[in-house]
Amino acid sequence: MRHLLDYLKSRRAMLIFYALTMLVVLLLGYLAQQDMIYVRYVCVILSFAFVCVLLGDGARYRRSRRRMSLLRARTELLPRELPEPIDALSSDYDALIRALSLKNEHLKTESLCLQEEQREYYTLWMHQIKTPISAMRLLLDAKDDEGARLLRQELFKVDQYADLALKFIKLGDIASDLVIERCDLNEVARAAVKKYSLLFIYSKLTVEMAPLPKDIPSDRMWLEFILGQLLSNSVKYTHTGGVRIYQEGTALVVEDSGIGIRKEDLPRIFEKGYTGYNGRMDTRASGIGLYLVKRAADALGIRVDVSSELGKGTRVALRFPVLDEFAQM
Repeated sequence: MRHLLDYLKSRRAMLIFYALTMLVVLLLGYLAQQDMIYVRYVCVILSFAFVCVLLGDGARYRRSRRRMSLLRARTELLPRELPEPIDALSSDYDALIRALSLKNEHLKTESLCLQEEQREYYTLWMHQIKTPISAMRLLLDAKDDEGARLLRQELFKVDQYADLALKFIKLGDIASDLVIERCDLNEVARAAVKKYSLLFIYSKLTVEMAPLPKDIPSDRMWLEFILGQLLSNSVKYTHTGGVRIYQEGTALVVEDSGIGIRKEDLPRIFEKGYTGYNGRMDTRASGIGLYLVKRAADALGIRVDVSSELGKGTRVALRFPVLDEFAQM
């Protein structure tokens, strides 16, 4: 009914003309003192012709509306599947839409080129920054005083921030970077712990690792990245005790004895840039680490469940998909 009303409203000039025509015919018949039966015949014939015109025009109008509805839902069809213009004004709108569509495509192409240039530049910068970091590490390794130990710790953080930025760039096209294979979680977890061992040592925290599954389908590099970010967060927010890595059912669990996460912050910890109460207390927090963990885990089909109690630590469970689920992704 709404479409019918819209159509009649768009053809109100035609309807007014029809009404005026009927009035003129009736008025002329009355003034000419014609038999009204003939006047009625004329009105019926004109009305029949008018209805036929309305039906044909309405059918074309309906097809155009359906096509436009489809285009609104799938803008990628523009402009090649626009309905044929039905009048000069429609032709002008058609030409305007096509011009705007071409302009949009041009701007989109320019934007993609600019993004690709920026991506290439930042990727190159991330790789080049590794050289001075390695040089500084070699210089510091030659010293064993307290200042050198502190500098090694800070240099490690700089190195990790550079890795984090590189992973952020790669996540834009992670599908092309994935290599799914059967992974030994013991090796992956040991590599992640070794990578962050310096922070554990300086923070005087313990690491307990129970035997883990040896045949898990995943991407070794990205899985190590996920575990590394979880360990990094544990070190950052744990002051006494340490971290446990163990298997619980089919899940890999990383549990710490840190300060925990407030209940109201838990639903938003994977949001980009969200730091919560802990992040506001530690102004160095960026709110990027767990966001990248969630994106990488989603790409690998891993479900991340986080539970925490303020003052009693945080527990993160990684639940892996089976090979059949990978085939469906």
